[in-house]
Amino acid sequence: MSSASDGMAAGGMASAAKADDELVRRGALATLLRNRNGRVGAILTSIAVAAGILAFLGLTPYPPAAIAPRSALQAPSLAHLFGTDQFGRDVLSQVMQGTGVSLFIAVIATLIAAGIGATLGIVAGFVRGRVDWTVGRLTDILFAIPGIVLALAIVAALGAGAVNSAIAIGIGYIPIFVRVTRGPVLALGHADFIRAGQVLGFSRARLLGRHVVPNVSGILAVQISLSLAWCVLAEASLSFLGLGPPPPVSSLGQMVQQSAGLAAAAWWTLVFPSLAIVVTIVGFTFLGDGIRDAADTRMRSQ
Repeated sequence: MSSASDGMAAGGMASAAKADDELVRRGALATLLRNRNGRVGAILTSIAVAAGILAFLGLTPYPPAAIAPRSALQAPSLAHLFGTDQFGRDVLSQVMQGTGVSLFIAVIATLIAAGIGATLGIVAGFVRGRVDWTVGRLTDILFAIPGIVLALAIVAALGAGAVNSAIAIGIGYIPIFVRVTRGPVLALGHADFIRAGQVLGFSRARLLGRHVVPNVSGILAVQISLSLAWCVLAEASLSFLGLGPPPPVSSLGQMVQQSAGLAAAAWWTLVFPSLAIVVTIVGFTFLGDGIRDAADTRMRSQ
């Protein structure tokens, strides 16, 4: 009877823990949607992501690379909502494809930066000693070089392309994730529950996986959202300089560069790609603000 009752008690505790986790997730989501910045960020980000997915599936109004000289430089109309460029290509279709390319590069770059940087920061902050010193010095070296300059050098060495751009941008943002995660992990090292786990003989892997990483996940979520915005801007900068994905693939920075001389005669060729960049960056930035408030238990209680 005692073993059965113990099993029932354990099952009840597990169910209660799952219920508590579900309540926390629902509370964080509700806070995100109630937050004005978070709500605006979610809407703008959804628009950008939807445009990129539709372009990836080939559901653009016209083929982005289709040239139609007779339709060159047409103003926005029902046939071409964003107008056409100097080659007769549909600007809306190009903006959709360029947004998808920017998001693809930004996601890959952020995964590289977060995967390597967060791992180094967590390990350095938890292990400390020589590991912390070595990671700190490497981070200082990378921080001494501006991220966009480092990305330019890497792309120049690897060659232009979407994957190479993502690698270059991701490497440039690794130090940010190291700094963001290392500080909170150092503070957690003095927490009572970490010391209690060490006294009880818990392994470092268990302490990291069950206690340290969950406590920095909120900070990581915010930083990931902000890094996506920075990576979109970095990709647009590389494409503007001719180091992004090569034609016939459209990219927002490349569209801005090609239309710079046409702005006086055909404003739509410059305005709409620039607006797409702004909407995407502002969306991820506002979303990061909303996630920060949703991850703050004090904000949720208020």
